[in-house]
Amino acid sequence: MPESGVSRAQHIRTTDTTPQGGTTPPGRAATTAARRTGLLVTLVLGGLTALPPLSMDMYLPALPAVTDSLHAPAATVQLTLTACLTGMALGQVVVGPMSDRWGRRRPLLLGMAVYVLATALCIFAPSAGLLIAFRLVQGLAGAAGIVISRAVVRDMYDGVAMARFFSTLMLISGVAPVIAPVIGGQVLRLTDWRGIFGVLTGVGVLLTFVVWKWLGETLPSAERHTGGIGDALRTMRGLLADRVFTGYMIAGSLAFAALFAYVSASPFVIQEIYGASPQTFSLLFGINSIGLIAVGQINGKLLVGRVSLDKALTFGLVVIVTAATALLLMTSGVFGDVGLVPVAAGLFVLMSAMGLAMPNTNAQALMRTKHAAGSASALLGTSQFLIGAIASPLVGIAGEETAVPMAVVQLTCAVGALACFLGLCRPWQRAATI
Repeated sequence: MPESGVSRAQHIRTTDTTPQGGTTPPGRAATTAARRTGLLVTLVLGGLTALPPLSMDMYLPALPAVTDSLHAPAATVQLTLTACLTGMALGQVVVGPMSDRWGRRRPLLLGMAVYVLATALCIFAPSAGLLIAFRLVQGLAGAAGIVISRAVVRDMYDGVAMARFFSTLMLISGVAPVIAPVIGGQVLRLTDWRGIFGVLTGVGVLLTFVVWKWLGETLPSAERHTGGIGDALRTMRGLLADRVFTGYMIAGSLAFAALFAYVSASPFVIQEIYGASPQTFSLLFGINSIGLIAVGQINGKLLVGRVSLDKALTFGLVVIVTAATALLLMTSGVFGDVGLVPVAAGLFVLMSAMGLAMPNTNAQALMRTKHAAGSASALLGTSQFLIGAIASPLVGIAGEETAVPMAVVQLTCAVGALACFLGLCRPWQRAATI
């Protein structure tokens, strides 16, 4: 196995000796090496967390083209998104406990290899049914990157540092939804939708190599679980019995579902209802993603350590509810035909507020589960993706001529997230000073 970035930093810290001849002091050299290693690990984990939105969002501008190419209705083509999400949800249930038992590295490499194969098969899918099946396998394998990256963060950080690292990951992984639709739109200029999966296959190969080369094992053998499936299920049951953990899990999942309702419906809403081009859609999608990134960085750099995570989370959920309410009023015609600009503004506010909701729910939940970070990460991810998968087909239930179902799903999920957070986590009863 090649020397990883993590193990290399540990080696430098423990073996650095006093230099001769006025060279760099050992403490400074060790600090520099640790910073470089920290940046490297951050980039690797950021790539892993960026892969799911990259797999989803690069494909979004092609949804209408897939509908025409495979002669399938829009609702059926949207199931390719649902299948991928479902796979990511179910895969995490398996991979999370595996990583608690066998370490983070081996399950991750196996999952990445299968992801590359499944993505390559999507290129040659002759029908919507097979494309849905291949996307399901793609999601099952891609789940390894999602769940293990969160577990690695829990292995390495705690408290304020963990919350800040999650916000940093949001900055890196947030670049994916900014550039993915743009890349997808440009790929469609050169080839058809199958070329998008060709690009994703290349990205998967590159990321697999980076993980193999530079991401070391972060879970010591002494801290691994030795039990089988029964032990893993008991661990998960114990986590779910924690009312506060479950509250954060469900609140984060419903917020994610509101976000994914936008992801799933926006290609049709922006392009088919409001007549925008794929390039305009990609631009708007990128602007919304920039808003999410910016608020996530405000959360990590300015709020964490000064304002409790629960207060920041409450504010974020209230903003999401407000934005979803405004979108429902606009899309239902209460204000008349408002056009694209006000709807785009409402979506921008909703997406930006996710920068407060997503990292803080994850951080607060994982801070309660150091003994089983892989299983806890699996439950968080599975819940998010399952609820997101349910939300996906609902946004198109009334056809392609109205955006009302999208707004209804978003508002329902946002209200549910706020209610679960307040009802189960009960932040006023706990001195959350992180």
